[in-house]
Amino acid sequence: MAYDKTASRPAVNLSLNEDLLIRAKAATSNLSATVEDPLARFVQEDQARKRAEDQQLAAVITAVNAVHAEHVYLSDEFPSL
Repeated sequence: MAYDKTASRPAVNLSLNEDLLIRAKAATSNLSATVEDPLARFVQEDQARKRAEDQQLAAVITAVNAVHAEHVYLSDEFPSL
């Protein structure tokens, strides 16, 4: 994923399940890095999903415009409707 890995690291407050937090801290010496990797994947997947939705919408708009160009809408023939 393309993000600035050298960007500053401000402190943030998160509400996490206490038991999970205790277990995670016991499992890793660097909880921030451990959390950052899946968070980066989540952001990347979300951005990819949004791009796919945008592309799908653009394809629908293109198809509707093509239909309109070939077969005018009834409202074009009767603008007072």
